[in-house]
Amino acid sequence: MHIQTGTETDQAVIARPAVDDRGVVDIVLASDAHGAFVWGVLDRLLDDPSLSIGNITASGFGAMEAAVLAYGLALGGRRGARTALTNFWRRVSHASIFAADAASPLRSILEQSIDIAVIRNKDRPLQLSILASNARTDTVKIFAGDQLSIDAILAAATIPFLFPAVEIDGDTYWGDGGLSASPALPLDTGHQLVVTGKPALFMTPCAGRRLAASHCAMKPAATHVIFDSQYRAGAALFTRPWTDWGELTDMRDRGRERAGDWLLAEHSVAEDPPAFDRGTQ
Repeated sequence: MHIQTGTETDQAVIARPAVDDRGVVDIVLASDAHGAFVWGVLDRLLDDPSLSIGNITASGFGAMEAAVLAYGLALGGRRGARTALTNFWRRVSHASIFAADAASPLRSILEQSIDIAVIRNKDRPLQLSILASNARTDTVKIFAGDQLSIDAILAAATIPFLFPAVEIDGDTYWGDGGLSASPALPLDTGHQLVVTGKPALFMTPCAGRRLAASHCAMKPAATHVIFDSQYRAGAALFTRPWTDWGELTDMRDRGRERAGDWLLAEHSVAEDPPAFDRGTQ
């Protein structure tokens, strides 16, 4: 494994200064990372008792996975989150056998996988933010707290121009098309782990996009990046985030490997129980 600070490597890991001794990070799931790769990264992170997730911000298909993760953690801790993600992807794979197009089953899958009321609960240790673009103005809107909804999550996962935008409160929204302003969001931890397809998107926060609030003025956090070295090989799958179970688990395992490389490089050990560990193990 090659590790170079601030440099892309064959092993798809960029090392930054280690996180603090509590091992708390905020996670960003970018819209250009294939969903099953993201699944693998999250699955591996949940294996590590030294890592605590402060908040999670997601765009693209990762918004659905972030919602499932938050729901699983709320009900069953780490084990509950891993089980929820696996069940979600089984539904996705099963839907691909019968779906006539790539968009129609998403609402049903999401409604079977989460209870939005649980995710909205502000007392939960992990807080979720979803990013989607206004289809009319191209402004990025952040959905969090009481604004979180099935429609907001579906909007984030909707591929612009290929599928209809989702109507929310009289306006229409869809995914941010591969760009994200999320690295400029205010953070509780001061450290951020970005899961993406191409790390170059995160070298210049807010480039070329307008955010609904003035988050671009925030001080950049220490950023750690995990990206998929086979991004181009999987590009065709972005229009169909599901496929056969074997392909999905191959991508999951690649994500687990990349996350394992990052954890090994950081080798941080938490002194206190992780915030999201307050459920059944």
